[in-house]
Amino acid sequence: MTTAYYSTVLNHPLKTVWTLIRDFNNYPAYIDGVTESVIEDNKGGDEVGAIRRFCYLGNWIRQRLADHSDQAHSLTYAGIDPFPFPSESQSDVPAPTRYEGTMHLIPIVEGNRTFIEWSVKLDTAPQDEDRWRALFQSWIPDWAHSLERALGRRAA
Repeated sequence: MTTAYYSTVLNHPLKTVWTLIRDFNNYPAYIDGVTESVIEDNKGGDEVGAIRRFCYLGNWIRQRLADHSDQAHSLTYAGIDPFPFPSESQSDVPAPTRYEGTMHLIPIVEGNRTFIEWSVKLDTAPQDEDRWRALFQSWIPDWAHSLERALGRRAA
């Protein structure tokens, strides 16, 4: 088990950020590359146990909302299926991994901004941990910056 982690400050009030991300089905609104998202079985986007199926960069992925807290301003999602390592090469590719991600927001009083921490726990073979962690360490900042751009578009 290994964890990829990223944190940053978003120049938007916590309420604005949480309003955008609290709906588990709102992924296309703030993650570049997500073109569609559907919550299965008519569950709500804030209902623990809800499963979203979304298309990210042409790949369909399913995740379950594992935890959701309006009080703590956090949500946790878990991959339904093991995630395959994206690779052009067929040799020396790490085995697919199970994962669980958490987004947590904390208000910053000065400047009415938001601290976001985003972590993804990866349940992978020990020999693959470094490669999986490095991959997610490169992706999470991209997702956080995508969120920042989406917030900027909404404020404009």
